Amino acid sequence: MEPLFSISEVAKAFGLSVPALRYYEERGLTGPAVRRGRVRYYDHAGLQRLAYAQLWHNDGLMPLADTAAVMDSEHVADRRALITEQRERMLARIARLTRAAAVLEHLLACPDDRPLDCPVTGAYIRARVDAALAGEEFTDDFLPSHAGKRQQQPVRPEAQ
Repeated sequence: MEPLFSISEVAKAFGLSVPALRYYEERGLTGPAVRRGRVRYYDHAGLQRLAYAQLWHNDGLMPLADTAAVMDSEHVADRRALITEQRERMLARIARLTRAAAVLEHLLACPDDRPLDCPVTGAYIRARVDAALAGEEFTDDFLPSHAGKRQQQPVRPEAQ
């Protein structure tokens, strides 16, 4: 007879809460092998399905809905389409985060006491206000020549 593992054992082993494991089951990501009274028990196949769900959700950072869609896909082309879409969203987010990090690095390195006095920050803010007042879409990049690179600002003598 194959060993069975209670929901609390599985939750602990996989780093999930019992409610999270129940939610996974609700979403169709896994299911218990059997119930004994009110307790769910999982067999080895159920544990493999849970590990497969975690591969997509935790390691691949896919939302649970996309994880379920990938797991339920029967054809490699369908799975690849879902994965490609997720990858494109992730790469776009990485680009936004990289830009955000560059902006924050500039603002951290800026020696000006008032950010609007900074040549880079001030010019960006003025251009953004001008575009808003003109009803134009603002497309200027904050750090076009420095995005993704740590910007070294000279320290002004009065700041030393």
